Parts: sequence; C-alpha cells; structure tokens
Amino acid sequence: MMRDLDGKIAIVTGGTRGLGRAISLGLARLGATVAMNYRRDEASAAQTLDEVRAIAPRSMLIKADLEDESQVRAMVTRAASELGGLDILVANAAATAFKPLLETKPHNLARTFALSVSAFVAAVQEASRVMGEGGRVLMISGMDSIRNLPGHGVLGAAKAALESMVRDFAFELGPRGITVNGLSVGYIDTDSARFYANYLGYSYDDFQRRCAERSALKRTPTLDEIAAVACLICLPAASYLTAQTIMVDGGFTLSFPGVK
Repeated sequence: MMRDLDGKIAIVTGGTRGLGRAISLGLARLGATVAMNYRRDEASAAQTLDEVRAIAPRSMLIKADLEDESQVRAMVTRAASELGGLDILVANAAATAFKPLLETKPHNLARTFALSVSAFVAAVQEASRVMGEGGRVLMISGMDSIRNLPGHGVLGAAKAALESMVRDFAFELGPRGITVNGLSVGYIDTDSARFYANYLGYSYDDFQRRCAERSALKRTPTLDEIAAVACLICLPAASYLTAQTIMVDGGFTLSFPGVK
C-alpha cells in the first residue's frame, strides 16, 4: 500500500463518526498521524481511536465544542504541539436544525453558523500559524449549497458561505504553498441522512432507493468512496489543485427528474 502521507499530521473535525471517521481511517492508511475531534459521543470516539491507532499509533482524540471559538483554536494548537506540527486540516463537522426558513429561530442560525463558518475561519487561522509549504485545507460541503433541500435553508447558506471562503483562503494561503479546497457530497449514509429521511416522511430504505435512482451509477456511495477523494485532495501530488469545491455525488445533482 502506498503511504504518500508518511510523517504528515492531520486534524479531522467530527472525525470519529460517519464520513469523518472514514476520512480519519483513510488518512491513517496513507501514513498520516490523525488528531480526531469529537464533541460528546465517547463510545464512538474510543472505538474509532482504537481503529486508527492500529494503523497510526500516535493518533489522538481532541474533545472540543466547535461552537466555542476558544475551543477550536485550542484544538488546533494542541494537536500541532503534541504531534509536532500540522500538515492537513479537514473541516468535516456540521450540524443544524432541519426546518423551513420561515420557522427558523435566531439560535438556529447562530448555532449552525458558529459550528460551521466561524469554526472554519478560526481553525484555518490557527492552522496557518503552524502549517508550512505543502499544507492542505479541506472543507466538506454538500449539495444543499447549490440546490433546494427542504429544511436545509440554514445549513445550505452556511455551506455556500464556506465554499466562498475556500476560494478566498486559497488565494491568501497559496503564496505559501498551502492549498485550500472543498469537497461537496450528495447523499451519503450517515446518521444525519437517516434523520433527514425521517424528516421528509420516508423510510430510510425508500429514501436510499430514490437517491440511487437519481445517480448516474444507479447506486449510493460507500463512505470509503467519498473519503478516498478527500484523501486524494490531501496528497502531495495534488499540489496544483486549489480554490475548488469538487462535487462527488455520482451525478445525483445533474440528473433530469423527468427520466424514469
């Protein structure tokens, strides 16, 4: 197995569950030592740490609430200090309340933007202090940034803001040899997707089937397939890829709804 990330240090926010877990494992398999952020699910965190350490023994957990800017900055500083630097930052964590914009409360907006937008800015600012040439910043976005998804109005706006910031950070950090990109995903099998299917009134199996039908490949992805693209963006060979948000959705967002 190629280990293109040997000696590299990575932080993955929301790195112990769902797509974040898959990315953490993918980076570890490529040779990186991974600091995995989590907020409260101790069981998932402990299990993922065991799995990642079996591949990358120096990897660690960092518990932090990303709504708190001071905890975000401390997370980055601690990882760099204890692991000996920082080469890769993957901003994966996100959360929101699924509801129509007409019913959105101020605290829904504040929480969603704090956890995603404000946390991303704080994490990149701190990472930029310790990240050198060849550094990689990757933001995980979603199709709600470019299309209507019922109940996703707030999160979609936050993701759209993040995609804009990816471009600006890329030009600010580019002269230092640091790339900044986004990875946008369609349907993926996570706890959030299952909750969203229920919000829409579908059984999970029916929701998954409908998503598969919209894909050019007529199936939904594994988390490892999405994580593989995230890892590719973090490789040294991806040194000229920057300021982009890449859609990895199997064609889902491009499909014509009138086709049966």
